Amino acid sequence: MITNQKVIALKKLGEFLARYDKSVVNQPVFPGQWAPFFEALDVLIERLQEKNPWFTPDNVRFSLQAWAKALQPDKIDEWVKKYDLSKDISPKRVGLIMAGNIPLVGFHDWLVTWFAGHRPVVKMSSSDNRLLPLLVKFIEFVEPAFKGLTEFRDGLMRDIDAVIATGSDNSARYFEYYFSRIPHIIRKNRNGVAVLTGDETADELKALASDMLLYFGLGCRNVTKIFIPEDFDLNRIFEATLDFAHYFGYVKYRNNYLYYRAIYSMSTNPVERESLLENGLIILKHDTAYVSPVSVVFYEKYKDLKDVIRILKHDRKKIQVVVSKAEIPGAVSPGKTQLPDLWDYADGVDTMEFLLDL
Repeated sequence: MITNQKVIALKKLGEFLARYDKSVVNQPVFPGQWAPFFEALDVLIERLQEKNPWFTPDNVRFSLQAWAKALQPDKIDEWVKKYDLSKDISPKRVGLIMAGNIPLVGFHDWLVTWFAGHRPVVKMSSSDNRLLPLLVKFIEFVEPAFKGLTEFRDGLMRDIDAVIATGSDNSARYFEYYFSRIPHIIRKNRNGVAVLTGDETADELKALASDMLLYFGLGCRNVTKIFIPEDFDLNRIFEATLDFAHYFGYVKYRNNYLYYRAIYSMSTNPVERESLLENGLIILKHDTAYVSPVSVVFYEKYKDLKDVIRILKHDRKKIQVVVSKAEIPGAVSPGKTQLPDLWDYADGVDTMEFLLDL
């Protein structure tokens, strides 16, 4: 019965997010009892950028609409069917230490923890600490039986039974030590990778540009590295990014671009300087690394696709998602990296199974 109530609540949340837009509260088609949430979200979106310059209204709305697509009724039903939810769960206090790189980046961890029957104890990033509480309040409003199950805190996580922590490679070492005695999922740096065949259409490359530049490229699912055939014309990438030309109007993005262009241009390595390309919006740099700075995308050339597949397999722990038209296991189509489904778990670790086994 509780599972059914949670499914209903999630479907209502999906409907709420799907119906949201800037003028939504003035449209009579929306349920009157939800009006305060529409109003609150409208105000919140306009104010988030004051605290976090990366959280532009466009990027926040994209995140909300991505969740609206993930929470469609048929997708919720498909996700729920994957698990045996009939067994009794002894509710545990599950600590959730969230990142703040993109809007609602920790929402999936909260959703799965709550749905599995546990009590989320949430430590949000100061960069993203206002959207999640609003969505939790909406869930509690539409299904009052779930009131009080979520605890938000700023202090240390000392009285929890398990933890899911997301951070950098450096913070992961601390998390692994601090939480070594309780069940845990610890996430490190990962990024998106694209493998181009050379046969991509202009529209597919525009979709890839979204994979690279949505959220200013700050998400772990953003593409920060591309593998290209030796004869690929990188000007096609530059042309595809033009829809994001307005990014140069954002001071923090522009400062990153100008800084890294200057740094790379002063390299004493002539080969590195010659491989550096830029178009006034992004910098393409030949590099074997995966984690590139904001405004920079690394690239490598290849002769044989089989070599790239071997590299991806070897470096799988550094990669969150692969974008490609080629026959690469688990690869997604261009434009899909920031539209994950409920069953697309971070790092490929099934969070629901982890929580059901506690």
